[in-house]
Amino acid sequence: MTLEEQILQIVKQEVKPAIGCTEPISTALACAIIKEYLQEDLKKLTLFPSGNLLKNTMAVTIPNTSSSGIEMAAAMGYVCGDSKLGLEVLKYATPQDEQAAKNLLSKVAVYLKKNVPNLYIEAIGESENNIVKVIIEHEHTFIKLIEKNQKILLHNTYTQQNYSQQEIFKTLNLEDIYNLACSIDEEKIAFIADSAVLNTALSQEGLSKDYGLKIGRTFQKHIQSQLVPNDLMTQILIQTTAASDARMGGAPLPAMTNSGSGNQGITATIPVVVVAKHLQKEKDLNRALFLSHLTAIYIHSKLPKLSALCAVTTAGIGSYAGIAWLFTKEFKTVSKGICNMIGDISGILCDGAGSGCSMKVSTTTQAAFKALLLALEDSTINGKEGIVANKVDESIQNLCDIASKSMLNVDSQILEIMMSKNLH
Repeated sequence: MTLEEQILQIVKQEVKPAIGCTEPISTALACAIIKEYLQEDLKKLTLFPSGNLLKNTMAVTIPNTSSSGIEMAAAMGYVCGDSKLGLEVLKYATPQDEQAAKNLLSKVAVYLKKNVPNLYIEAIGESENNIVKVIIEHEHTFIKLIEKNQKILLHNTYTQQNYSQQEIFKTLNLEDIYNLACSIDEEKIAFIADSAVLNTALSQEGLSKDYGLKIGRTFQKHIQSQLVPNDLMTQILIQTTAASDARMGGAPLPAMTNSGSGNQGITATIPVVVVAKHLQKEKDLNRALFLSHLTAIYIHSKLPKLSALCAVTTAGIGSYAGIAWLFTKEFKTVSKGICNMIGDISGILCDGAGSGCSMKVSTTTQAAFKALLLALEDSTINGKEGIVANKVDESIQNLCDIASKSMLNVDSQILEIMMSKNLH
């Protein structure tokens, strides 16, 4: 397999649709599988999530419901989940299903699991005669184990093949990624247009109804009152955050994800769509989107799947690459702006999924536009300052090292704070 074929395969694996926040959806998927094998009335459902997964299930609204929490995600998965749909497991949930799930909540117990991969959910369902265990780890849909009455029905090992993405990217730098995205045959990246279709529909949904914090609708409203200008940066903010508002507010529409996250997919997509339309460069949109998503995947490959760093920031860096390419088609502009972004938004914490995620999306999109304006003027943060280096790849690595190493204690502290509020 050529490098180009490997990269295309990675992007197709990492850019795929999901309904709802992917950590509760992963929980729902595990419980949907339990129901398929239990085949009797449920007596007890016990969950053992990793800290990072629990953090991202406490407050976010479950799709097709008005409810939140890991218990509700599990109950919904058990009541109406279809495991064949993967990250769209709750696609056909109804209000009746939500009520049925609420009736199951007294049977659901949650216990934090330590010393496991940071993306991990173990679910055990018990009936009168059967016990079914399901474990998902490393990836939101990677089913490690299905066990019924202590008999192993399925066991998968997370092999080196699953790590091929990181291994490939270790041999490349950002300019290699940029050159590949700029030279690859247009027909081979036509699939990336689906990200624009799905995430634009989610944005329109967020602008049509009150979801989450209503950031998109609020800014749209105040254009009319002239509190904010109707300029390009505002439109990027409105349309991107509207999609995030809808997704975090339980909208029934799928988001096209990036690296396992809908908000990352939204952030890597919508700003590029808005800029391409503004510049009347729709013919270049697919290539700009491919560069955006690939850059985000490349950077995220250097991070844990879940961490204390809000990964919308790395998706925003990808989005910046796509936008900068639309403006100048020069790698210099891309690299300078990425260094500016790392110097600007490297401290945004992931404190769990919820309506507040759209605030971080808005901050990241504004930072991308600000970084672009500076880069167009050949202005960039000096390599002697902070974690920014003179070379863009060193700046990226510095950011990822902090998230992968230094922020581990931060992650534990965030979870401790959240659990003390009894949100779970």
